[in-house]
Amino acid sequence: MANHLMKTTALGLIAACAFVGGAQAGGLERGGYNIDLLFDPGQYVFESGVTYVAPQRKIKNVVDTNTANTIGGGGNLTGRPTEADDSENYFVPRIGFKATLMEGVDCLADYSQPWGAHTKPGTNWAGANQNVETKVNSHNYGLTCSYKFDVGPGQLRVIGGGFYQQLDGFKERIVFNPNSGFIGSLSGLGRLNLEGDGYGWRIGAAYEIPEYALRASLVYNSEVELDEITGNLDLRGLPVNFGGNQLAGRDTAVYGSTTMPDSLELKVQSGIAPDWLAFGSVKWTDWSQLQSIPFCVVGTTSCSRTTPQATSLDLIYRDGWTVSGGIGHKLNEQWSVAGSVTWDRGTSQGFGAQSDVWTFGTGVSYTPTKNVELRVAGAVSILTSGSSGAVVANGVTYGDDASYTYDNDIAAAVSTSLKVRF
Repeated sequence: MANHLMKTTALGLIAACAFVGGAQAGGLERGGYNIDLLFDPGQYVFESGVTYVAPQRKIKNVVDTNTANTIGGGGNLTGRPTEADDSENYFVPRIGFKATLMEGVDCLADYSQPWGAHTKPGTNWAGANQNVETKVNSHNYGLTCSYKFDVGPGQLRVIGGGFYQQLDGFKERIVFNPNSGFIGSLSGLGRLNLEGDGYGWRIGAAYEIPEYALRASLVYNSEVELDEITGNLDLRGLPVNFGGNQLAGRDTAVYGSTTMPDSLELKVQSGIAPDWLAFGSVKWTDWSQLQSIPFCVVGTTSCSRTTPQATSLDLIYRDGWTVSGGIGHKLNEQWSVAGSVTWDRGTSQGFGAQSDVWTFGTGVSYTPTKNVELRVAGAVSILTSGSSGAVVANGVTYGDDASYTYDNDIAAAVSTSLKVRF
């Protein structure tokens, strides 16, 4: 039965998790972490793929709840539209190369983009004092190895590795209404630009019984500490010293620090009948450590929530949970199909538009030769409804600049990949 099921194994897991389920997960998750290529039985295997996601999140019933003519309030925007398209389409690429170095020892080198975000409601909405455009990019370079040995009827695999991450991004918002008549032709926009990097590690184990296409794996990915985030706060859209703020009208170097979350993921799969495979996974991600990230002027001796800040990046996330399950079936020697359902718990808790997401995916695998495999997967996600407004976290109020609601929305995704064995 193993020969009939091994080809559906990779298809099922990728269709359920990496291709389309994870691309709509909460927090700043895009591709997440995926080391499934490490389990491929080939001696040398190259894989490349890309996922395209088109979310359609629309914000409604927007109210400018802070109309003060200050940098914090952003001016009175109540005359602007009360609806906005909040989401932008995006790509998630990945590349990996797996090699069997000696009997029982496998290593995977890969590039991925685990984190990311892009919202762009623009300036023409009543909540532009909260967000005009926010974008986060990431680059992850990893090396993961494993050693497997016989235990009982199967094999136990011990997994370990490390990775290096680079992150960059920006956030723009209206810090003063440019139509107020006080700042002439200036834009009224403020922009925070950031970049940082750090290292992480992973450890895990897996147990496999190839005869039944059975595999259970548990992998922990560590935090990535971004201790030296550098950037600049651009307030040149305002007059110099506007409102008595010494940063207004200037481009100021800032710095800060934060930590990207650790995660723990359990994956299970098993043959259930000739040419049939069931699979599932549960993942926890520690998004709750990303609350309000302070940034201070370069030269400030320390930067925290209790010291004077130039600005802050407010996220106020809660922990993320992602649960997925599905079925794979081999049709013949060349074609296999799979279907999956994924639930992701939203990370917003009253501030932001990251509600629960249900994703329904399907994929097909074509193997023209034993060394080449082509995959295509697609999915539709339901982005559930909710609302955003003022919340209190750690004794501080956030989200009191604008409030809004959002209905159930749709996201579509498609993914392709190519695997070559040498």
